[in-house]
Formats: sequence, C-alpha cells, structure tokens
Amino acid sequence: MRVTVVGTGYVGLVTGACLAQVGNQVLCIDIDAQKIAKLQGGEIPIYEPDLPEIVRGGLDGGRLSFGTDIAAGLAHGEFIFIAVGTPPDEDGSADLRHVLGVAADIGRYLQEPRIIVNKSTVPVGTAVKVHNTIQEELARRGMAIPFTVVSNPEFLKEGAAVADFMKPDRIIIGTDDEAAAQRMRDLYAPFNRNHDRLLVMDPASAELTKYAANCLLATKISFMNELAGLAELLGADIEKVRVGIGSDPRIGFEFIYPGCGYGGSCFPKDVRALQSTARELGYAAPLIQAVETVNNAQKRLLEKKVVAELGEDLHQRHIALWGLAFKPNTDDMREAPSRTLIDGLLRRGASIRAFDPAAGNEARRIYGNQERFSVCHDPYEACEEADALVICTEWQIFRSPDFVSLKNRMRQPLLIDGRNLYDPRLPRQVGFRYLAIGRP
Repeated sequence: MRVTVVGTGYVGLVTGACLAQVGNQVLCIDIDAQKIAKLQGGEIPIYEPDLPEIVRGGLDGGRLSFGTDIAAGLAHGEFIFIAVGTPPDEDGSADLRHVLGVAADIGRYLQEPRIIVNKSTVPVGTAVKVHNTIQEELARRGMAIPFTVVSNPEFLKEGAAVADFMKPDRIIIGTDDEAAAQRMRDLYAPFNRNHDRLLVMDPASAELTKYAANCLLATKISFMNELAGLAELLGADIEKVRVGIGSDPRIGFEFIYPGCGYGGSCFPKDVRALQSTARELGYAAPLIQAVETVNNAQKRLLEKKVVAELGEDLHQRHIALWGLAFKPNTDDMREAPSRTLIDGLLRRGASIRAFDPAAGNEARRIYGNQERFSVCHDPYEACEEADALVICTEWQIFRSPDFVSLKNRMRQPLLIDGRNLYDPRLPRQVGFRYLAIGRP
C-alpha cells in the first residue's frame, strides 16, 4: 500500500519506518528541510533501539523516502497519517495548531479520495475538527472530494517503540465508516496475524482511550510513590510491599515501581490535557489532579534528600549523577526527574558531574552554559571526589557497580538511589550511607 506520514518526529518516524518494513511504499513529509536531508542520508535524529536499522533498510530497499512537499505526499498515499506534535498550551491543554495546520494543507492540496489517519495524541473531538478544517478548505476551492478522518492513537513506549509497533498489544481504530475501517484493517494486517488485536470504535472513544491509558499508568506510579513516602515514615520496605501487592493478578507488577517520578513527552502532557478537558466541561477530576501533584512533589524528593545529608548550602559540594534521560533506552530529557534535581542543586551552588549512556549530548544542549554542570564519558569518572552519588535513571549499566571502587573515588560515601536499584545490604556492607525511596 502507499502511505504518507506527515511529521517525522518520534511517532511519525517510527510509524513510517515500520510500515515500510513490512513492504508498504511510505513517504514521510516534514517542513524541516535540514531534518529531511539528514534522514535521506540515513541519519536518525532520535535515540531509539532498532530504528536506525529499519530506516536504513527502508531507504536501501526503496520502500521509504522523505520529502518536504505536502502536495506530493497527498498525491502519493492512499493513507495520510498526521503525526505532528501537540505540545501543551499555557493552560495545559493540547495545542492543536500543528494538527489543524496539516489538516488545512490537506484541504488545500487534496485531489483524490484519501483516508486521513490522526496518529497524534489529541483531545476528544479532534477528529471532527480535522474533518471540518479539511472540508472548509475544499469548500473554498469549490471542490467536493470524498475523504474520511480516522483516529488511530499510538501506544509506543520510548525505548521499545519499534517492538511495540511491530507486535502491538492493541490497534485502536476510531471511525464510523465501515469501508475505512476495513482498509485500516488491511493496512495493519501484517501486525495482526497471531490473533486479532484490532479494535474498531467511534472516534471520540478512540481519542479518549489514549488519554485514559496514559493517565491510568501515571496514576499507578504516583500511587506507589505516595505509598513509598508513607512506608519510610512507618519503617516499612516499599519493595517488599510492591512484591506483596503485585502478586495479586488483579494488580500485577507493571508500573508499580516507586522512584523519583515520571517524566517524558507523554505522561505529564496527557495528564494535564485530560485535566484541561475536564475543566472545559465543568467536570471535577480531583484524582487526575492529584496524580500530577504527587508527581511534582516526588521529582523534588531527591534534592530534599541531598539537602538533608549535606545541608542547605551546597557551594563547594560535588554531586555525581547517574542517569539523565527520563527512562532507560532513550535520550529524551523532557520533564525528566533529573532536570528537576539538576536545577535545584545548581540553585544551591552545587557542582554536578553526570553520566548517561544516551542523553549526554541532550544534557549538553540544555545545560551547556552552566559552568558547574558537566557530562562525563564514564560513570566512575563522574564520581571522582563526589560528596554524593544520586541515581535518577535505571539503566542496565548501573545495576551492578563496583561499590568498593566507587567508595574509594568519592569524597564521602553517600549513595541516594532514586530508582531502588540495589539491595541495601550491598552498598552498606562496604561503608556507604545508602538512601532509597520508601526503604528504611
């Protein structure tokens, strides 16, 4: 099939590359000519396992191409995927300017019937807005070209996006058009062979499903973090509690790991967007508001632990930081807990030496002008003469360190574990003061 994807950000690039991987002819469109030139040369602008290989494979095989001409994209594809960003507005609502801008372009250049697939994360009712925007532009041209708008939300985890697309848990199709639903079923058939994962529903339900999923996962994280704070006061070990409740099949073990808060491009934005939708409707949503409140407090917890150990004034203090990305297997630092910690420590006068296997360049871009912040090429190098080591991201490389070597490098043996990576016995038996989340 012939597919056009408008937007070559995280979602658009993964979508286009994976659709090309199974044999479709895919053209990815973006207004950023510099990015398109890099992609045409096989240069991938984001860190995502397996993505570079399938992009280059698609380019080499002639199944995947990139361009900047939206009119050419509309001429190419039967399916036109909208996969542009929906950044949060000042009030927390999703900013639909880019989505509706693409819709307007579609209306200006549409020549033949097309299925318009909204892949961006958008509020309920956006499918109607996209349809109306396209229709208005067609009316200005005096054209009556049939088209269908389908909601097809993405459920991709950063760090596992290719695997999630190729072997999805579910494929949500939001449309009232049976013919469009069948064509979408045909498009997704290569990803739906083991058993039927494709769910067809109305567009509003499809749009709400995406927000509901992310907000529920964020709720589980905030609940465990709030429980961890209580466990510390009670002298209980939240890790034992986690195993105890996770053993209940009604609860399970997914997303009940306590830590220093969630971040990234999805959970924070989507929680706020759903709050905004509730406010617009005059509907009180105290639980969703509490999820964000708890998370904001949790992201400040590591700074509080550092201050409790080293004092309010951190001038002349050197802090080692392991982990900058908001989660492993990505270089994404958007709303990462590490940024809250770094900003707080720098305000207090601390010097920070950080290490992350993937996000070093992103950290240099964000903090390049800060003299008291540097990124190291080795985790142990970051710990030289450090007054404390703080862990923000649970990368595999951090899971089994040489605690003796760490202790010998550091000025004082203080380890603050924001992801509960270690059995407390191991660092303590070599002389570390070990502090974690929700552990006595």
